[in-house]
Order: sequence, then C-alpha cells, then structure tokens
Amino acid sequence: MECIRTRHKETCGPDCVGHARYCPERSGGEWEFKKPKGRKTQPVPIPEPLIPLLRAHKAAQAAERLAAGSAWNDRDLVFRRPDGRPIDPTDDRKEWRALLDEVGVPPARFHDARHTAATLLLEQGVDIRVVQEILGHSSLAVTKRDTHVTSRLARDAADRMGKALWG
Repeated sequence: MECIRTRHKETCGPDCVGHARYCPERSGGEWEFKKPKGRKTQPVPIPEPLIPLLRAHKAAQAAERLAAGSAWNDRDLVFRRPDGRPIDPTDDRKEWRALLDEVGVPPARFHDARHTAATLLLEQGVDIRVVQEILGHSSLAVTKRDTHVTSRLARDAADRMGKALWG
C-alpha cells in the first residue's frame, strides 16, 4: 500500500496538493501510523478536474461518519472504510483485481499503475525530472527504471530526429 494522506484540507484551490504525512502499518493486528521512510513530505499534485470529485467524496464521507455514530474511527483519511478505519491492503488488492477484471485488463500489481502513470507523463512531454519529483524518487535512475519507452515515444523521437536532419 502506498503512503496515504491522513488529513483532508479544508480548502483546495488550483495549487492543491496532498502530503504523505503518515503511512499505515500493521502492529500487533492494529493499524499504526508512522512517518514515511523519506525525510521530506512529498507533495502530490492533482489535476484540476479531480478537485470537485474529491470535495464530493469528502461530503459523502461526512454522511458515512454520521451513520457510523460511536463506531467512527476519526483519522480523517481520504480513502478508508465506512467506519473511518484504514483500508486493509488485502481488501484493497481484491478491489484492484476486481476492477482490472471488470475493464478487461490483465492482472497487474497496484504498484504497476505508478509505472503506467510515469510513462503516460513522459508521453505527454513532462520532463523526467518532474516525473521524478511527482513519484517521490530520490534518484533519476529509479525514475528511469520505472518508466517505459513506448512505441509512441520512439516514433516521436524518430520524427524529431528526421525534422532536425532533413527539415
């Protein structure tokens, strides 16, 4: 499971980012929130169209909080169970696999989605150093390992070379 942000922001404008402040870990069968392994908090930029969806999600969670009553576990998590507790990684993996099945995608690890996102960012022309920062990698070598050169990227490189050489 990736680090998740533990607190909702009250306001979220165009420069909205979340920070992985704590990572849930099992300790004696219970969830404990520990600082991420890195020293700095990692901002997570989000696309503008996602902001109203996150606000609607937060509003729906407020209703779940009322329904849970005294069983509510207040951790202010963005993604969690209906009673406020963290999502169990086993349940998360099951839902991930069911989603992949539903859309006809071959089985893949959740972490592979990070590789796909990194590759899509490169295909959109985002500088690899920006991709490195978004993914929170400490070295460019890790980012290079996690991205893939697609036929589209290779074709674009060949076209650019052709234009440079022959106009």
